[in-house]
Amino acid sequence: MQWQGRRESDNVEDRRRMGAPAMIAGGGGIATLIIILLVVVMGGDPSQLMQGGGPAGQLGSPQQAQVDQTQFSPEEQELASFVKVVLADTEDVWNELFPAAFGKPYVEPKLVLFSGRVQSACGLASAASGPFYCPEDSKVYIDLSFYRELKQRFRAPGDFAQAYVIAHEVGHHVQKLLGLTDRVHQMHGRVSQEEYNQLSVRLELQADFLAGVWAHHAQKKKRILDPGDIEEALRCASAIGDDSIQQQTQGYVRPDSFTHGSSEQRVRWFRKGFETGDLRQMDTFNSPDL
Repeated sequence: MQWQGRRESDNVEDRRRMGAPAMIAGGGGIATLIIILLVVVMGGDPSQLMQGGGPAGQLGSPQQAQVDQTQFSPEEQELASFVKVVLADTEDVWNELFPAAFGKPYVEPKLVLFSGRVQSACGLASAASGPFYCPEDSKVYIDLSFYRELKQRFRAPGDFAQAYVIAHEVGHHVQKLLGLTDRVHQMHGRVSQEEYNQLSVRLELQADFLAGVWAHHAQKKKRILDPGDIEEALRCASAIGDDSIQQQTQGYVRPDSFTHGSSEQRVRWFRKGFETGDLRQMDTFNSPDL
């Protein structure tokens, strides 16, 4: 991916190393951490792993002192710069697309870099929750160590796979601005768990589609892609499908419990967004063919 030397977003809060790493309750060590990460990664409900207690802002609050950048290795600093460039690219694309398609301005989200655990408006999250979007404060949260897991555990290396992760979470922000997130969450408890899971799948697949739309227009505007980049994103989408994750973690697949979509679905909807770039095709909720 061509990213060096381009604009970095100012909408980033760096809260890394502001608190001790969170522990996983109940034992299980690193294996438990990996399983939880696999289950909730990319768009899962972070409240499932949020730990209550303690005043808001106790960990990683914006009021704390600025992070000393000299404590990070050159590799860590480069990765943080990469994230800021990708976020800037999403801003450039959505600031143009969103008003044209929906008739109102795009409100840019914040992105929070954290290490170990972080306080969000959705609660206290550990790194085990993976990257997530909190609709209560309109912020994307990511522990950069996740990218190591993406390469080693998910076998989905590559900078554009990393960009896809951010673009997916920003897709959730677009859904929040359109009222789609609230509409789905309001159905919790009003329909069966299986029906709610299906709504969640449709929300996640739409975020994959929106990530593809972003990639389409970012490439058109800035020529950001290198050969093989889209394959990196598709490999990542496949690796985090519910069927792949369930097979890895429990040895069998239960489609009725899917909350994100199968590998095939995630790949197909990202590809559809990338190939068309057409927001008129984003309605996964009324699509007969998921």
